Amino acid sequence: MAADARNHVTGEPGTRTPPAPVPAQGAARAAAPAAMPLPEAEGPRDAVTRLHAHGCWYPSADPDGIEAAFICDRGGVPQLWAGPVDGEGVRLLDSSPDPVKEVSWSPDGRWIAYTTAPGGGEHSRVLCVRPDGTGRRLLAGADPDTSAYLGCWAHDGSAVAVTLTAPAASRAQGNGRWQPPDPAGSHWTARDGRATLLGTTAYAVGPGGTAATTWPDGGLSAYLIDPDGLASPVLLATEPDAPTLRVCDLTRDGRLALLRRGPRGRREAVVRRLTDAVTTFTLPAADGDHWIGRFSPDGRTLWLRSDAEREYAALFAVTLDADGTPLGRTVVAERADSGLDLLTTAHDGRTAVLAWNVRGASELEVVETSAGYGLADTTGPARPVPLPHEVVTRITAAGTGRLLLALSGSQRRPGVWWAHEGVSLLRTPWSSRDEDAVPPGRAPVRPVLTRLTARDGLPLGGWYYRAPGRAPNEPAPCVIHLHGGPEDQERPVFDPLYHELLGRGLDVFAPDVRGSGGHGRSFVDADLGTGRFAALDDVADCAAHAVTAGPADPTRLAVMGRSYGGYLTFASLVWHPDLFRTGVAVCGMSDLLTFFAGTEPWIAESAAHKYGHPERDRELLRALSPMSRVDALRAPLLAVHGEHDTNVPPGESEQFVRAAREHGVPAEMLVLRDEGHDFLRADNRRLFRRTAADWMERHLRPL
Repeated sequence: MAADARNHVTGEPGTRTPPAPVPAQGAARAAAPAAMPLPEAEGPRDAVTRLHAHGCWYPSADPDGIEAAFICDRGGVPQLWAGPVDGEGVRLLDSSPDPVKEVSWSPDGRWIAYTTAPGGGEHSRVLCVRPDGTGRRLLAGADPDTSAYLGCWAHDGSAVAVTLTAPAASRAQGNGRWQPPDPAGSHWTARDGRATLLGTTAYAVGPGGTAATTWPDGGLSAYLIDPDGLASPVLLATEPDAPTLRVCDLTRDGRLALLRRGPRGRREAVVRRLTDAVTTFTLPAADGDHWIGRFSPDGRTLWLRSDAEREYAALFAVTLDADGTPLGRTVVAERADSGLDLLTTAHDGRTAVLAWNVRGASELEVVETSAGYGLADTTGPARPVPLPHEVVTRITAAGTGRLLLALSGSQRRPGVWWAHEGVSLLRTPWSSRDEDAVPPGRAPVRPVLTRLTARDGLPLGGWYYRAPGRAPNEPAPCVIHLHGGPEDQERPVFDPLYHELLGRGLDVFAPDVRGSGGHGRSFVDADLGTGRFAALDDVADCAAHAVTAGPADPTRLAVMGRSYGGYLTFASLVWHPDLFRTGVAVCGMSDLLTFFAGTEPWIAESAAHKYGHPERDRELLRALSPMSRVDALRAPLLAVHGEHDTNVPPGESEQFVRAAREHGVPAEMLVLRDEGHDFLRADNRRLFRRTAADWMERHLRPL
């Protein structure tokens, strides 16, 4: 069908009837982006194999499920590739060096939308390209001071939703410190790991919101953008005090939008009527994957992944009337001790695919759904799908009766598999083979799930990796590795860093301290406010468990982590100065107050709900900051940071290393060029792994 005969959202053929624009009514919003043509950047038709072992992830299929677009680092950096699901003829669609983060093929098959991180930094932009590599253009994020995030497509493929951040005119108020909004009466309890939130946070999505703008001209705005440029961008929603805002789905008739918004640990699913900008329904949405739900084909049922009033996320069916008003909600799939990790529906809207998080591993089910007007939808019997590896990271529909799954496991690099009718899974020919996971002659190590109890009685757990070649009871040097978030979860996926350390004869214990995801809402909230002191004790308790159950050598322990794990590394070295021989802190916060002053405003907005308010809880944040206790540091330290990190600015590592040296403690810092908060380039990742392993090996030698 000709481009000018397609609907903008949907409607009768030959009409292009976008939803009514949302009036700003004084709310701060990002200016509507204008599409910008770019030079062609298609790579060679044949695969360039720079890396023998590579990863492939984040697949998105064309409407027929014959081809897939995906992210692959075989060229040394995550780039956009496409090719047949059952063939090897892949092609590079964007050969630029900017790492690719998300991919989405349009429902009409005409465009592939994707996000990139210019220079490897934290800011992102949204582009689109034809499946043959032509017509590449920038849709949003041209301003280097803004970021753009990819939302869903309109079901006819005529437009794609994009969220755009407005550049902050000023982050400073009053005494020069950034100040987030003051939600009604947020307050922290005593050191019991629980937080009480009095009142609710004020949000403004579209007109009628009551929250004041946190920074002048700031906020998030969501638009529908026509890649062909035949229609002007349509404003869907704006939120002036914006931690997150993503458009997850639109009804086929363009009446309703499903939005995901809110700070970490307090996400919300929002149904918004586009004709008059009225919010008709909200419900707490589970953390984790951005894609929280989908409307049924008739728009009368919303399938939603939510942990509302429960410990673990479940599948909800919310029935809606013609105006989007909820008629009722029902939990249609749940498990007592594990949460719904991923939710995907088939193109026909009548098949749901569920990935459950079971102690860090994934279990996959396919269920058929049925609906009745005014009644809660139901699901048929769950049909389990066997998995060849431990963890599913993404699921997407791929034509009639087919799925594409991104899988990872402790013994393989990330790859893409396809399933027909949910019967069996086949690895795509362009994904790495399992035997390519580690260097020749070395077997990959499968971790063992281990459990322990914290000193205050809270159950903890983690994955223990035993260096090959050691006798079962032989004490070994051990690295306690702490993940980020803190809402992330340690899962049995292939980590080249771990295998680098294991190859040096070092054990690795990777625990989930309180605040980690995957163990229920109470566990996630257990580190709020003053509960973070208990999380610091958890690190010491996990180290003790590694000694008694590992077995790790108590005289050769090290601590290491990235992002929030980097903060825990800094903190553990000064709270428990005699426990660890050394530490490696990667992109970590050393002072929570300088972190709030230097990070991106929307990151600070969300982090205030997790760590504490930088004004009202100033003394708490100072007490929790490693810099406040740096004089207790005894162990030598290596800090690693990406030069373009605007999530946790490099100054966080610099000030701690400087203070350590002033106190006579050996400390070094490795700055990786063209990297942000995540290290995405193969050369830099290799340099990081080898430098960290060299440091650990040198400082964990027998005395």
